[in-house]
Amino acid sequence: MRLAFIADIHGNQDALEAVLADIKAQGAERLYVNGDVVNRGPDSVQALETLLALSPQPMFVMGNHDDLMRLWLSRDETLPGDWFEDPFWAATSWSAEQLNAAGLIDTIAHWPMTARVEVGGLPSIEVAHGTHAYYRESLGSRTPENRLIELLEEAQTGVIIGSHTHKPMIQSVEGGRLVLNTGAVGAPFNDDPSAQYLILDSVNDRWQPTLRAVPYDRSGVLKRFESSGLLAEGGVSAEIFREEVRLARSFYTPYWMWTEDGGRPRTPETWGQFQMEFPERFM
Repeated sequence: MRLAFIADIHGNQDALEAVLADIKAQGAERLYVNGDVVNRGPDSVQALETLLALSPQPMFVMGNHDDLMRLWLSRDETLPGDWFEDPFWAATSWSAEQLNAAGLIDTIAHWPMTARVEVGGLPSIEVAHGTHAYYRESLGSRTPENRLIELLEEAQTGVIIGSHTHKPMIQSVEGGRLVLNTGAVGAPFNDDPSAQYLILDSVNDRWQPTLRAVPYDRSGVLKRFESSGLLAEGGVSAEIFREEVRLARSFYTPYWMWTEDGGRPRTPETWGQFQMEFPERFM
């Protein structure tokens, strides 16, 4: 049995097509989509429609950016009210409106927060964008091992698969149990711009993980930030998202924290200041 797990496509159709072609070439029998299909990139509608058209259709799990589209359009009270008038959130608004116009919001709203994979005779697998506790909780190299063990015990599984951090990971904990991170298809944060995903193979009654990194031409998606209207309408956040695709590094969170710490507004001027203050991040 060979299973494929993808996540964090973030509206990057070219990366998605590269990964789907590789999954086919690798002979994976099932596909699981672990959240954040949409937002950030220019191709949210096309990426989601591509996945929905697959036969058999993959299993979807809700990601925080998928859910944000629903919350944004409904002006949900869990989101700070000032976000809706803040130009910094214009890129999020643009993606949400694109998906709404395509009639795809209801589809996203029905995705579960977790999925369980059971294959006879093999350790069960829990799939969640972050963790089953919260879709923004990170599973990565800095997660304490006692927390990993706690999550495995709570889930009563032999394997946990997360995403969200945009950094792939394979970690074995006590008892040979596995905690895995798929990495990101559309916007990796590990300095490797390849489209990244996870394969699991059944080997001797256990799951054997393999991380895949698929090179693709990024010039098309980088140009579509402009030609789609996302860059013009999305402003600073759209520029940040484009730089993340271009350099395969995280800028949104460091910039946000920098503005918070200094009490700065999130504007084109402070984004320029951030780049000048941390030039090594952009090399």
